Amino acid sequence: MKEILILGAGLVARPLLRYLLTQYDYRLTVATLDVPRARQLVGPHPRGHVVELDVSDAQATERLVAASDVVVSLLPAPLNPPIARLCIRHHKHLVNTSYVAPEVAALDEEARRADVLLLCEIGLDPGIDHMSAVQIIDHIRGLGGTVTEFSSCCGGFPAQDANTNPWGYKFSWSPRAVMLAGRNPARYLRGGQVVEIAGPQLFAHSWPYEVEEQGVFEVYPNRDSLKYVAPYDLEGVQGMFRGTLRYPGWCATMKAAADLGLFEIDEQEWSQGTTYAQVLCRRLPASNAPLPHRVAAFTGTAPDSEVLARLEWAGLLSDRPIPERRASPLDIFGNRLMRLMMYQPGERDKVMLQHVFTVTYPDHSREEIRSTMVETGEPWGDTAMARTVSLPAAIAARLILNGGITIRGVQIPIWREIYEPVLTELADRGVSMHEHHIKSFRGPLDASPLG
Repeated sequence: MKEILILGAGLVARPLLRYLLTQYDYRLTVATLDVPRARQLVGPHPRGHVVELDVSDAQATERLVAASDVVVSLLPAPLNPPIARLCIRHHKHLVNTSYVAPEVAALDEEARRADVLLLCEIGLDPGIDHMSAVQIIDHIRGLGGTVTEFSSCCGGFPAQDANTNPWGYKFSWSPRAVMLAGRNPARYLRGGQVVEIAGPQLFAHSWPYEVEEQGVFEVYPNRDSLKYVAPYDLEGVQGMFRGTLRYPGWCATMKAAADLGLFEIDEQEWSQGTTYAQVLCRRLPASNAPLPHRVAAFTGTAPDSEVLARLEWAGLLSDRPIPERRASPLDIFGNRLMRLMMYQPGERDKVMLQHVFTVTYPDHSREEIRSTMVETGEPWGDTAMARTVSLPAAIAARLILNGGITIRGVQIPIWREIYEPVLTELADRGVSMHEHHIKSFRGPLDASPLG
């Protein structure tokens, strides 16, 4: 019987565990610090086993890796490089949903020599975004077309019936990862020119984004879009943009939080009784003015603005003591939001992904294609985020074990042998993109459906 090691049992783990346990004849070991949650997820299934593991214990981690056939890591991205090295040492394949870290990318040749696949970025974003985009790009190219501009925007947020706080957000995946993503610099291509944004300025670069039948959102740049030009085979493209979607108001509020130092990651000691207001005031000039006025002046907002209202709603201007004693401002900020903005039982989340392609053809015809996925969570069941992040990884693990994926080295899911079976099975499970042609100039793709 094939052995699968699952590292982590967080917010997105349940669909993956259920898929691998109930659909196929595999034995699963779930290794995590959160043993009670893992036991709840695995239940009494005879082929599911839960062990307590701190991955900083290298010997214990190595024993588990060595005993498996494939490893699926749902751990935070910084923990993946040592796992990848262990997988190479013991000739085990690795699947994870995180971006390829530089330390993992450097293992490509070593992994190939060991006949090992380190498959990264196979979740939602990154993951389904790559696979669905490359599928369409490959089809366009087969028709003789050229993609001149490409954008891909993705976001997760509460469904309208669960959108019950002024931030328009609740956490369906790692709260710390959400916060850390707000520190990333970004690059994208617009009109053939590279646009670069420093991490501290990320939330200052947002704009409205309308999705047909869904409403108006706001979008801000997501990391380095340019690094996907070559993998997508889009050399010569004039526009290349990857963005994150949120409900309006998120970016202005997060920009204010960044201005106030709440995205700082250096840990420090906090004396007992330190309040949220004191954490917030560290950067403010001394003044006798009321705190909301000081914050408004420092962040360039109005005292009666929605930005200040959100900060006050979260208690960040209050005299409430912080519970942390040693923590970074980012962790204090993230922990506070997490306590206030988690999904309650029965509430639904929503995930949205949209690609926009501008295409030209040899006969000089042009078309614009919008490919959109909207997924909504199940009340009292799996979140849309959990399904769309973990099912691609689960399907990929099965394909690897069954010999359906033969490529080796450090890879992302841009290869036909990966994206075709994964997208096909996702569609069978109701997770799929839908194409729409919205401009008057139309090309041959409109009459040549995918698949």
